[in-house]
Amino acid sequence: MAKLYGSGALYHGNGSMEELKNISGKMAVIITGKGSVVKNGTLKRCEDILTGMGMACKVFDGVEADPSIDTVRKGAAFMTECQPDWIIGLGGTSAIDAAKAMWVIYEYPDITFEQMAKPFGIPTLRNKARFVAIPSTSGTGTETTSLAVITDREKDVKYPLASHELQPDVAIVDGDLCKSMPAHVTANTGMDALTHSIEAYVSNIDDNYADAFAKGSITLIFDNLKKACEDPQNSEVRQNMHDASALAGFAFTNSWLGIVHSMAHQMGGVFGIPHGRANALALPLVMRFNAKVTDRYADLAKLIGGETTEDFVTAVENLKKDIDIPASIREYGIEKEAWMKEVNRMAEHAFQDVCTSFNPRKTSVEDFVKLYTALYEGERIDF
Repeated sequence: MAKLYGSGALYHGNGSMEELKNISGKMAVIITGKGSVVKNGTLKRCEDILTGMGMACKVFDGVEADPSIDTVRKGAAFMTECQPDWIIGLGGTSAIDAAKAMWVIYEYPDITFEQMAKPFGIPTLRNKARFVAIPSTSGTGTETTSLAVITDREKDVKYPLASHELQPDVAIVDGDLCKSMPAHVTANTGMDALTHSIEAYVSNIDDNYADAFAKGSITLIFDNLKKACEDPQNSEVRQNMHDASALAGFAFTNSWLGIVHSMAHQMGGVFGIPHGRANALALPLVMRFNAKVTDRYADLAKLIGGETTEDFVTAVENLKKDIDIPASIREYGIEKEAWMKEVNRMAEHAFQDVCTSFNPRKTSVEDFVKLYTALYEGERIDF
């Protein structure tokens, strides 16, 4: 017997931010990033809706890209001062992921980060507050997932926190909030969503519902991502990409992810490569690696008019070119000596990543070394 995981209530469509009126409580804390939601008026709109309903409202802003443990602890302390019964993650993935981790510490002040980082090591939440996710980027689908990624700056490592307790109670998927996203961010986040759907579809967990979500997301992304980069003010295209991101989130929160993400977490932690771009860099290489043990990529090829695994991998590579994603680490601009110096360390951490256990092909540390090495020049490998 299986359970379908996802957000409690999901509102989607242009203008759906107004559905925030459906929550009721005494105090809300809004967690945001470093300015985009202020500049485009989204934060004020959120505050106005809440205060108009008679709720008190406080803002913790300035969450950085790849949020750190230190930021999470500061945000949790802020929540302890304010005592909210609603926590609202508003903005990009970093803000929402940070808000999820702050939520845990707010409810369990004595919990250690080591406990939180263990697979499903987060205790029962909603003792003090419930959670709303309002994304302004179309990538991680964090509004529908049980995952948050936090960076340990001292170790240069990204830690995925995985627990179904982290799934938001309310998700608002409003494509209008994405119109100010620049093309390179649209490209990165769109490739993140595509990677989520592909990895969920080929994971070692067989789930019909996740498969349907993944296929729907993949179709939307191939039909809309290039257009979203070229015509950012197109409301229909923006909503389609926002929906694709949420669908991908539903897919992978039920089937989980694979070693593209294991590799990308380290590439971001060590070299600061944006997560979606790191996924895009590794995706074709890993698909060819996994194709030794699965023919599921050929299923996905049929969605875009192909027949074989190679047809699908080539289509992904062509989409990357269309939206100016580099094909290798060398093209990205990292010196080879610096990259090779970190390969072994990244391989060790990638092997330990929770996502590795859901990959269709078992992967050793030695395999990760070969994959990272080949990724530098974008080489094809056969092993």
